[in-house]
Amino acid sequence: MSTQPKIYVAGHRGMVGSAICSALRRQGEENIVVRTHAELELTDQAAVRDFFAANRPDQVYLAAARVGGIHADSTFPAEFIYQNLMIEANVIHEAWRAGVQRLLFLGSSCIYPRLAPQPMREEAVLTGTLAPANEPYAIAKLAGIKLCESYNRQYDCDYRSLIPTNLYGPGDNYHPENSHVVPALIRRFHEAKIGNAPAVTIWGTGTPRREFLYVDDMAAASVHVMNLDKAIYDAHTQPMRSHINVGCGVDITIRELAEAIAETVAYQGSVEFDLGRPDDTPRKLMDSSRIASLGWKPSVGLKEGLTRAYHDFLEHSAARRLP
Repeated sequence: MSTQPKIYVAGHRGMVGSAICSALRRQGEENIVVRTHAELELTDQAAVRDFFAANRPDQVYLAAARVGGIHADSTFPAEFIYQNLMIEANVIHEAWRAGVQRLLFLGSSCIYPRLAPQPMREEAVLTGTLAPANEPYAIAKLAGIKLCESYNRQYDCDYRSLIPTNLYGPGDNYHPENSHVVPALIRRFHEAKIGNAPAVTIWGTGTPRREFLYVDDMAAASVHVMNLDKAIYDAHTQPMRSHINVGCGVDITIRELAEAIAETVAYQGSVEFDLGRPDDTPRKLMDSSRIASLGWKPSVGLKEGLTRAYHDFLEHSAARRLP
């Protein structure tokens, strides 16, 4: 009989979930349980309860979420808060009911106050006002972190939370309106190159600064933290046994990002900025010293990561899998 833990990865078809599955297989894990959205609706409490009762996983990676860029957050606020709250509540509660030993919840850097001191430390949560554009999504992610904290406090569970910075890479969403900034710009610059457009216009001034992490690095961090001894994790997350940031420690301006993507795509036109459009949060750099002290660091730089991401986009385009 196998002594490997049974591991359930919720959201295995998403960018992060699929990368976590790959990372687990690379370290030799074979007892991985997955379900498609059609097979298991995570907002349905009864369905989630039946799944956990039938499968009894030892570990859970909660990577399933309703995600999107600022446009999607602003257009579908009710869906973003409702679906994420329901997914988190159902999976975390039913994991506890089924006796799951260890769970890892993936949050978002938008949980930090809009004007949090930079770089943002884990202690900055709930010390200020959230960015209005994605507040419903941020509140849902905060709830997921607090669910893990609360089950740890009341039931002595071993439920952990990671807060990734902006992620990108293979398996990303390249939707022209509902994607995050890196995949959105990759698509725009590629289409501008193919169409011989003289310029690509970016909203705002291009001065806000952002941090970006390649998705395989995030997956490696997730597996690394999940495998830590409980006493070590708890000691590094006192007093609340709460969340840990995951980033690369370096940020760039949106202008620099756009220029880097234009170079990656080999777009020869100009990059312009629409100053009449508002900028988002001025800076979002996370302090990742805590996870560094736990023995993890990223391995894929931005230039290499963007090249890999563009190749993934081209594969999606060739296979006619773009929205």
